Amino acid sequence: MGFVGLIVVFGMVFGGYIIHGGKMGVIMHAAPTELMIILGAALGGYIVANPMKTIKLGFKLGIKALSSKGPAKKDYVELLQMLFQLFQLFRKDGPQAVEKHIETPEKSEIFSAYPSFMHNHHAVHFLCDTMKITLSADLSPYDVDDLLDGDIKAIHSEEHMAQHAIQAVADGIPGLGIVAAVLGIVITMGKLNEGTEAIGASVAGALVGTMLGVFLAYGLVGPNATKVANDLDAEGRYLTCIKCAMVALQRGAPPLVCVEYARRAIQPEERPTFEEMDKATKEIKKAA
Repeated sequence: MGFVGLIVVFGMVFGGYIIHGGKMGVIMHAAPTELMIILGAALGGYIVANPMKTIKLGFKLGIKALSSKGPAKKDYVELLQMLFQLFQLFRKDGPQAVEKHIETPEKSEIFSAYPSFMHNHHAVHFLCDTMKITLSADLSPYDVDDLLDGDIKAIHSEEHMAQHAIQAVADGIPGLGIVAAVLGIVITMGKLNEGTEAIGASVAGALVGTMLGVFLAYGLVGPNATKVANDLDAEGRYLTCIKCAMVALQRGAPPLVCVEYARRAIQPEERPTFEEMDKATKEIKKAA
């Protein structure tokens, strides 16, 4: 939906301008140099303020936000099915039966059957590393709960830093638009002897700088930063779903109950119904 949003933003803003009698030639003439000032200064400030890993991650997350949708109901159904199948194997055949799956998840026939889970590298390591430590150490459910809470926070801390960096750029762009406009006025002051037409064109170019600064901040960069934050929250909820199942398993709950704990942690819009999960788990039992 990100690209659809961009089309709406550009269409409504510049479409309304043209309908009102505005001429795009004025904007197109001034935009290259005004954008050079605004975006160049914004990029420079972004580089000054952040370490290289945050800079790269910010670009990566910003581009990804234009097309990413976050986990959908189908993805959660796959996750719950995978957890049920893995926990059922653990309950039936013991820790040795699941070791080969968690040691080399890329070769696991269980994990490979659920591509949406395998494509989420955070979730794969989150689940497998947790099962490794619970199989090798005597941890209480409270220990596992604290361990996973800390892991979720650490996993997304760097990504949240990148999101805040993008938001800081959005907050600064309107001011940089004013800088571009002031520079345009400075140029205009040197044209006072060239007549009203030259002065008018120069002032129009300066105002384009102000417009572009506000437009980029509130129409493009700011919404992109918000979308990145929403994507990170969605990924965090996916990990929380796994956490609830793992804590329930550590308490000794049967696989079906573990999956129910995980299902209840999903937001209502994406949460599969009890009947849907009952059907999905019965299919796994039949396949086994």
